Amino acid sequence: MTRSQPRRARGTVGHAYSALNLRLALALFGLVTMTGVAVVAFAAHVIWLGVVCVILAVVAVVDLIIIQRRRAARHREEPGARHSLFE
Repeated sequence: MTRSQPRRARGTVGHAYSALNLRLALALFGLVTMTGVAVVAFAAHVIWLGVVCVILAVVAVVDLIIIQRRRAARHREEPGARHSLFE
């Protein structure tokens, strides 16, 4: 079972360990940016930069999956609660 926060996190239910919505926005920005730069790099035949950007885009996808699992766990723990971007 996925929890909304890691077990030994310093945060509490009232004060989250990680701002999940902000992390979601930043991970989406990273994914879009790195995908765009990778496309441009491959088109310009700068293969090493394209590969680095693809790896960073994959890291962003993995982070998005983890964030969504934690957001779902938080929703199960606090049904009906709405969270701002920074909590």
